[in-house]
Amino acid sequence: MIDLLGYICIGIGVIFWFWGTFPLVGNRSVLFKLHSLSVADTLGSMSIVIGLLLKIPREWPLLILAIITLAIWNTVLGYVLAYCSSSGGDND
Repeated sequence: MIDLLGYICIGIGVIFWFWGTFPLVGNRSVLFKLHSLSVADTLGSMSIVIGLLLKIPREWPLLILAIITLAIWNTVLGYVLAYCSSSGGDND
C-alpha cells in the first residue's frame, strides 16, 4: 500500500512538471511563464521527493533536506527574478 502511494506521489510530481511547461508556449509575458514554471516545478519536485520518502524511508534525513532546500531555493530564486525584472534596467 505504501509503495502504491509512493508511485502515486511520483506520478503527480511528473504531471506537475509537464503541467508547468504548457504555459511556455502561450502568448503571456515572460514573468508569467517563469512563475508558472517555477511553481509547478517546485510542487512536482516536492511530490517526487515525498514519493521517494515513502518508498525508501531509511533515507529520510537526506530527503527532508531536499524538500527544505527545494522550498528555500525556489522561493529565493523567485524573489531574485522579480527584483531583477522590476528594476527595468534603471541604474540610478
